Amino acid sequence: MSLSHQQKVYIPKEARTNQYITAEIKVTDELLSQYPDYQSCYQTLSRLIFNLAEQHDLRNVHVITNDKLPVVRYHTEAYCFQTTEQILFFYNPAYHEAQNLFSQENYRARKLRIVFLATGEDIRSNSASFHIRVRELLTELMPLMPISDLKVKVRDHQHLSYDLFAKAKGYKETYGYKLRAIGPRYKARKCELPENVSSLTYVTVSLPLSRKLKQGLLPDSATDFTPLYQHLEDCFLKAAANKQLTRLAMIANGLTPLVRNSKFEKLDSKAEVQMIGFDPNAIEQQVIRRWNADNLVEAAHFTIVAGTKDCDDSGFGRFMNNVETALKAFAADIGVDPEREDLVVRFHQHISYQI
Repeated sequence: MSLSHQQKVYIPKEARTNQYITAEIKVTDELLSQYPDYQSCYQTLSRLIFNLAEQHDLRNVHVITNDKLPVVRYHTEAYCFQTTEQILFFYNPAYHEAQNLFSQENYRARKLRIVFLATGEDIRSNSASFHIRVRELLTELMPLMPISDLKVKVRDHQHLSYDLFAKAKGYKETYGYKLRAIGPRYKARKCELPENVSSLTYVTVSLPLSRKLKQGLLPDSATDFTPLYQHLEDCFLKAAANKQLTRLAMIANGLTPLVRNSKFEKLDSKAEVQMIGFDPNAIEQQVIRRWNADNLVEAAHFTIVAGTKDCDDSGFGRFMNNVETALKAFAADIGVDPEREDLVVRFHQHISYQI
């Protein structure tokens, strides 16, 4: 196999792309003192943000003032659900547009969080242009704020998701990706990033714990689910080790995993969210396990994080080929049927920095 072929991963043509950018502004006493009450502050600032969004052709923008975490997924229909700690946005970038303020009466937010959802076609190839427009909006916004010296934390999230077994189901067409890092992609498109950028690239897979899987490993009326979880963990770690993948997590405790760079982020898990941190520069193996023997959950979540050395100038193509090989071996080991069951792979690229 040629070197250029090894550096590309061939992803189904039906793969879905998402991009969203969050801008977080700390809500201080000084900021709130400029308004009669919390709600007046949030409504005034959200109107200002939405007006600027119109000027910069940003068509799907939300302001969150109840400190809930945004989760973004592709869907053919637009939905927005709130849980105690999360706001889940389901949308199709090709045609869904919206503006919303999410607030809670008499609640003082720790952060004002602006969520910009990418819209249009060719989301990945237009990601730098989208980032530039968001930065331009923020540059105009800050002088219009009632107080100076406010800092903004910017996070750019990009996802590429597809069924690992699409070909087995008859979807033969693929597209070759090198999966370049965000920094080089943006630089080539005249989008300069600050020097203090934190980046993280990883893959997630959610595995529904089917009746077939449970019946094969657990006796009837089982109350100790160790055999199920231990089997999944062992098979996952073995498959990953065979491809020298060393930054790994298995979360099967009913919480939603949230991956962060442990070198830069403070990790604080909540009632719904399991924070997991990795240092992509660390050489030693990093394995995180979170499951309870007496708690049977609906799905197990698996994460494989790329290290700094997994990306060269060509991108993450070789890393993803190793990930796909490992996941296919894992799926075969636990009896997943490629023709009947989906195993949705999500390739995540995140950057964050402060301005």
